[in-house]
Amino acid sequence: MRRSSPAELAAGLLWEAAPAKETMFTGIIEEVGRVEAMNRRATSAVLEVRAARVMESMQLGDSIAVNGVCLTVRRQSAGSFQVELSQETLDRSSLGSLKAGSLLNLERPLLPTSRLGGHFVQGHVDAVGKVLAIHADGEFAVWRFLLPDSIDRYVVEKGSIAVDGISLTVASLTPAAFEVALIPHTLENTNLRTLKIGDEVNLECDVLAKYVESMLEQRKSRPVKSRLTEEYLKERGF
Repeated sequence: MRRSSPAELAAGLLWEAAPAKETMFTGIIEEVGRVEAMNRRATSAVLEVRAARVMESMQLGDSIAVNGVCLTVRRQSAGSFQVELSQETLDRSSLGSLKAGSLLNLERPLLPTSRLGGHFVQGHVDAVGKVLAIHADGEFAVWRFLLPDSIDRYVVEKGSIAVDGISLTVASLTPAAFEVALIPHTLENTNLRTLKIGDEVNLECDVLAKYVESMLEQRKSRPVKSRLTEEYLKERGF
């Protein structure tokens, strides 16, 4: 039997370690679940979700994206599972407004062998937006959402944004709002079909934009001296 090389072993270890460090999603909703119960406590809440497909092979401790929020399965029974919502989650997302019967966008974590149909979604909500307008445009439906100024710098036209966990493309952008064009399939297979003007949604920006901003800020505070000088170019005949 051939022994694995150090590089192969290292790659295997990285794949094993990755889920423990950061769970990733794609923003492609697998199933629309339903709130079975929302039990509130003093500084937390327990959410019970009725589902089917996402419970295949589900185990305690697994991550699950619920309306774009990465949560941990704490209990499961026939046809439903429970997750616990901390005060931080309740404060930073729209999950606190859920009630029995509410529809939920559900997605299991991305596997190394999965196709990436949307974009990398972490399940970390950046801000809570709001539905501002909905109008038909042929077979499409154009939705306008409030864009909080705390995240507007991360959003660009034709870029990606997760709305309640759904990977969507920004069709147009203004200083305080963005629009997306939704195909019938998206409306039929997500909880957006139940939303109305004024309803809140969880927003997550593309993480790549945040990394770029961080790198540029570090460059400002710690400038890197380039080796590409005039003398360097002259020595090489430029």
